[in-house]
Amino acid sequence: MKTSVKKQNRWLYIFLVLMILALIAFSLLPIFTNSVTQSSVNNATAAVDNTSKELLSEVKGYELVLQREPDNQTALRGLLEAKLKLGEVKGAIAPLEKLAQLNPQQTDYTILVAQAKQQIEDYEGAAQTYREILATRPGEMKALKGLINLYLLQKRPEAAIGILEDTLKIALTVNSPENQVIDVTSVQLLFGEVYVIEKRNKEAIALYDEAIKNNPQDFRPLLAKGLLLEKTGAKETAKPLFKAALQVAPPEYKDQIKQLTNNN
Repeated sequence: MKTSVKKQNRWLYIFLVLMILALIAFSLLPIFTNSVTQSSVNNATAAVDNTSKELLSEVKGYELVLQREPDNQTALRGLLEAKLKLGEVKGAIAPLEKLAQLNPQQTDYTILVAQAKQQIEDYEGAAQTYREILATRPGEMKALKGLINLYLLQKRPEAAIGILEDTLKIALTVNSPENQVIDVTSVQLLFGEVYVIEKRNKEAIALYDEAIKNNPQDFRPLLAKGLLLEKTGAKETAKPLFKAALQVAPPEYKDQIKQLTNNN
């Protein structure tokens, strides 16, 4: 269990660094990919030492700017980037939280705060951050998926199921034909994924069937049901679902479906 958690945390760290740097890149700040790679590997070479010294100098510089201008987002992003390149996820949380505060309309920063807290094993802090997003934006799928993945990591499937059930109930009250606040099909697919992980295949199939009935032009539940049937040995039953998914899928997804289903 402990080894599995450490392995998941290592991949979460890599994902976290890539996500944050992508967000910084979107803001037109420079990215030094090689530095990130070097800081992620424990290799005591002169090149790494020099890079670390430069990064520590950058950190001091950004911190001095922020003492004078605490809301300077360029300095906050620079400090965040330098901390990550040094491998200091814990130290990256404060500038991330400040950026999230300054950009309340951009939930990516808050989601990254949650992911950073998860990386340092502050699981309750991570869960609380996700819940705060979902309290005001129940349809934020990245936050919902993050919270579900966190509960599964903690071996809390019933907590994950409870959140998903609550989200579907909320959808009944906030969704309208003109405004789909919550993407019900996406929630059902995530719900089905939890059931598959828990080996509750019949319940997963029932969810996929409901999603197909309610949204027959969405290829995702067709594909998900077909993949599950194929996995459980019902290959012939899965083939019509793969064919249907391929027919209704947007062009940009057709090649991926063919690769997943070997449907050339």
